[in-house]
Amino acid sequence: MSQNQNTPQDEEKITLVDDDGNETLFNILFTFDSKDFGHSYILLYPADAAEDEEVDIQAYIFNPEDEDNGDLKPIESNEEWDMVEEILNTFLADDSGMQ
Repeated sequence: MSQNQNTPQDEEKITLVDDDGNETLFNILFTFDSKDFGHSYILLYPADAAEDEEVDIQAYIFNPEDEDNGDLKPIESNEEWDMVEEILNTFLADDSGMQ
């Protein structure tokens, strides 16, 4: 997956382009770094999702230093997925307590 560069008015959004050239707009849920795995991660959900709609959250490895906003890389190891899921669950639990 590749991403297009964001403009200032949509800095919380990202457009992903699939292998067929189809573009999909996503909201950035959050990003975080893992010292254990040595990567940065970005979590996304579809921008067209209704506020009360259940959505699939996508997670990728990314390089925040990449000036070209290059490719997002898939998370391939089960250990990394477990860590990302734990971070996401903590985020969602904290977020629901604030509302």
